[in-house]
Amino acid sequence: MRTTDPDSAGGIDPSALARIVSRAESLLGRFERLLGAAPVPDWDAAIAFRWRRRPTAFGVQASLQPVRHVSPIRLDDLKHIDEQKAAIERNTRQFVQHRPANNVLLTGSRGTGKSSLIKALLNEYAPHGLRLIEVDKDDLVDLPEIVELVAARPERFIVFCDDLSFEEGEPGYKALKVALDGSVAAQSENVLIYATSNRRHLMPEYMRENLEAKHQSDGEIHPGETVEEKISLSERFGLWVSFYPFRQDDYLAIVSHWLSSFGCGEREIDAARADALRFALERGSRSGRVAWQFAKDWAGRRARKAGTVPRAAATAAPKSPRGRRRS
Repeated sequence: MRTTDPDSAGGIDPSALARIVSRAESLLGRFERLLGAAPVPDWDAAIAFRWRRRPTAFGVQASLQPVRHVSPIRLDDLKHIDEQKAAIERNTRQFVQHRPANNVLLTGSRGTGKSSLIKALLNEYAPHGLRLIEVDKDDLVDLPEIVELVAARPERFIVFCDDLSFEEGEPGYKALKVALDGSVAAQSENVLIYATSNRRHLMPEYMRENLEAKHQSDGEIHPGETVEEKISLSERFGLWVSFYPFRQDDYLAIVSHWLSSFGCGEREIDAARADALRFALERGSRSGRVAWQFAKDWAGRRARKAGTVPRAAATAAPKSPRGRRRS
């Protein structure tokens, strides 16, 4: 709209200019929300969530996606890791009860219950307000956004990083260090980080780093400081819990537990012992995961021959009684 007012901006009506600025600011705010802030999740939809990134027309959008079907594994299903179970359950109970608690690093042999223990704790303490957020190591750079998203919630959140280890130069390494104990901001009191790994020290170490020489061929002047840098990440976890391979009797006891959960009687369980040992020998491991896999195979074959359905087949089963997809 043209005007003869000499005080107007470039001949434009000031009220029209104000409307244009207001609309531009509104559009800018919408673009910023689409590009930046994660949408607020439906907290009543689930007790576990995954942090996921997906491409959109405006870039990459990150959000918390509810896990509709959580593994039903219980603490009683985890056998022969009583000390580890007691330590982590105590820490989790303190956390849920709003008492001081530590971030936890679970390390050790594959298939021995590290991931399953965290899932079992979620099932145990979800009625008391515990929630879980699973984050891939590639997305650990988003930890500040995740913490900010849940900071005002009344629930208690475990950020779960499964099968964690880093290679040289990966960005999630620094982000995790800062989230654990390295930012000028105080740690959120309703968030803990639980991580599982086969490595006690989450970065690879090399023989050359342990040399005491003052000069290396790659130009590193103080190689000992490189080792300290790598060890410092693990030390930021307040609680370390180690898991060890199972003895033969422990393995067979776990096999018995899972066969029983499939409806097998004592006579059938006794008959399965030799096959269970052979199965473990072929796999090169006597772990809880192997015990679970054998029980599924053996009970399934027996049920097919008998024309029956195993009792546990009607329910969702855990990935493994002792571990994760790979460890």
